[in-house]
Amino acid sequence: MTIDLFFQYLFAGVTYGIIYAIVAIGFNIIYNTTGIINFAQGEFVMLGGMISISLLPFVPLPVAIALAVLVTMLVGAAIEIIFIRWLDNPSVLRLIIITIALSILIREGSLHIWGESIRSLPYFYGNEISAIAIGSVRISPQVLWVIGVCGIIVLGLSLFFKTAPLGREMRACSANRTAAILCGINTRNMVTFSFMLSAAIGALAGCVMSPITYTQYDSGTPLAIKGFTVAILGGLGNSMGAVAAGILLGILEAFSISVLPLAYQDVIAIAILLIILFVRPHGLFGSSEAAGLKEF
Repeated sequence: MTIDLFFQYLFAGVTYGIIYAIVAIGFNIIYNTTGIINFAQGEFVMLGGMISISLLPFVPLPVAIALAVLVTMLVGAAIEIIFIRWLDNPSVLRLIIITIALSILIREGSLHIWGESIRSLPYFYGNEISAIAIGSVRISPQVLWVIGVCGIIVLGLSLFFKTAPLGREMRACSANRTAAILCGINTRNMVTFSFMLSAAIGALAGCVMSPITYTQYDSGTPLAIKGFTVAILGGLGNSMGAVAAGILLGILEAFSISVLPLAYQDVIAIAILLIILFVRPHGLFGSSEAAGLKEF
């Protein structure tokens, strides 16, 4: 393998790893507040990309992205209010089955709305041939958007949960739901907001990654698998761990192409997930307390 090819694989792995990390952060937001593993998170990513693409002929690109994020937030809120809120102390297994079923419903609904065609947003800056040269390696400008958006999300969430009153209430709900209720916090609203925030982050990720990875009605499922793998690998609830784990998985996938056929790329994520669940179920950067899923 040449040096140029090595760095090409490296940058590709980092790019896709950051995309996986953003999806994993969406998993973490809902898990931190509710203890729910939302397997419909990948569909939020798909919806963000598809809705923004549909709106683009009518409004400018920034407006299309903002509206796509808003609509997906409403979808996230509707999922929690209609399917989750009315349940009385459901088991973790029941919630997982519900979110998987919702993922299938959203995917099939998207198939009827948009069909099987593959779509994409235009590059936010330049085009696919106006790559940035770093040494002998050329990188798409969209990669910088992916990295920048991930950095803003991680930093913004850190500040939000530490300084904003709503963020502190969500942390209190995560730490002790009963105590939060006794303190006057409306925990039901916190759960709804966590779904909305997670949906917004997923939709934004779907918009930013669309020019690179393209978007299709069923693109959310593999992203959900990769995002869940990264969330487990980084430690459930740990956003910084998710970024590190996402980059690690992305690099492993990228370099696996030189050894394995492209069709086996998804096997890497599944194999890593199984190994982590058997050997270190709380992840590389998580605490052992996170290994046991909390009751909602």
